Amino acid sequence: QVQLVESGGGLVQAGESLRLSCAASRSIFITMGWYRQAPGKQRELVAAFTSDGRTNYADSVKGRFTISRDNAKNTIYLEMNSLKPEDTAVYYCKGTYPWGSTSWGQGTQVSVSS
Repeated sequence: QVQLVESGGGLVQAGESLRLSCAASRSIFITMGWYRQAPGKQRELVAAFTSDGRTNYADSVKGRFTISRDNAKNTIYLEMNSLKPEDTAVYYCKGTYPWGSTSWGQGTQVSVSS
């Protein structure tokens, strides 16, 4: 199992920014992305790379969040700007193996106060 380690979460005020990082222990995933889960809600896609290198974003974060990657470091990032209280959630990194199974990180808490 390839390890995924997230970092960069924290407590910020509305309108501020955070940058999340997710480092994979080795290069194997065909897709990687960010998901989030708020209390009492289902886990949802935030932003992800597709297998052909395109990006997908949830409508709620378009224009505010940007996913990027550093292939040399096996790391993806999530730049989150203009944060809102509704962005409060545990953010998870997910990697998809070539054979279809997935691996998740442990999650990092993002809290946005109004």
